[in-house]
Amino acid sequence: MDKVVATAEEAVADVPDGASLAVGGFGLSGVPNVLIQALYERGVSGLRVVSNNCGALDCGLAVLLSAGRIARVTGSYIGGNKEFARQYLAGEIEVEMIPQGTLAERLRAGGAGIPAFYTPAGVGTQVAEGGLPWRYDGSGGVAVASPAKEVRDFDGTEYVLERGIRTDFALVRAARGDRHGNLVFNKSSRNFNPLAAMAGRVTVAEVEELVEPGEIDPDAVHLPGIFVRRVVALSPEQAADKGIENRTVSV
Repeated sequence: MDKVVATAEEAVADVPDGASLAVGGFGLSGVPNVLIQALYERGVSGLRVVSNNCGALDCGLAVLLSAGRIARVTGSYIGGNKEFARQYLAGEIEVEMIPQGTLAERLRAGGAGIPAFYTPAGVGTQVAEGGLPWRYDGSGGVAVASPAKEVRDFDGTEYVLERGIRTDFALVRAARGDRHGNLVFNKSSRNFNPLAAMAGRVTVAEVEELVEPGEIDPDAVHLPGIFVRRVVALSPEQAADKGIENRTVSV
């Protein structure tokens, strides 16, 4: 039952080239930076990533992206990541953009064993009708476009069929975790981390505070340990290393 491994390098040692990864985080909140850095140092490439965004400010997945280690991204937000946008438009990376709520539910459904579901999000758009550019050819043309999806009428309202997502591995970050893998997330980091953890066949969690089993109130657990295979305890310095994406000043 003790799922703690000594280092982040050991925790991701079996992630191969071309693996699919569900990665938690929302902006710079709750991003498993230490595990991502361990993957970078291993030289793993050709990764197929499922994440809300693909890193920012040279943090998180931006480390792998800038090194050309990511082949495909399924996400909902490019945002201010200029390198992500450049690679996408240059045809260097394949990108499946889907509505943010749909992405969250596709991860949750995959983790819950639900193969597909219907949602009204995207009906009447290219999300349902197909034709969204997944990969450009580098000259402004579309090399790979999204396929059309099934649309059905339920009680007079149209819904599009979306498939659940399962990945080979998942990397997440939690505020607290015990040796059994039970996790607690802090505020916005709870948006995608639990869902990504559910979707991974092998889920690795880096935790800012490692506690003994029983120290977390069962009612406070956000993700049960059944979904987690490995736990890495961060050092105080690693736990405190958190970036700020947008600084604002008020007077």
